[in-house]
Amino acid sequence: MYANGLGVPQDFEVAAELYLLAAERGDTTAQYLLGLMYDKGQGVGRNEILAYKWLNLAAARALKREREYYIRLRDAVASKMTRAQVAEAQSLAVEWSAGLR
Repeated sequence: MYANGLGVPQDFEVAAELYLLAAERGDTTAQYLLGLMYDKGQGVGRNEILAYKWLNLAAARALKREREYYIRLRDAVASKMTRAQVAEAQSLAVEWSAGLR
């Protein structure tokens, strides 16, 4: 609602906070949307490493019909990153998956 201004004033910062809460609980839609927000710098500082991390986590857990789309988005973000940045983002995703957030 906050991301799109549906029934409330549009507020990307509030949307990002709410997506983060849900993403940390494993909600794949929130992970994907948070990844997009980091990629675009909406409500959060632009950060391709965190964008990749959240999109990668979403792709890993998504249903088949969403997985392909999330992978394309993740790979588009990766195309703007160095190998070292991709490796760092993958490491963050592995740490999150292992519960070491």
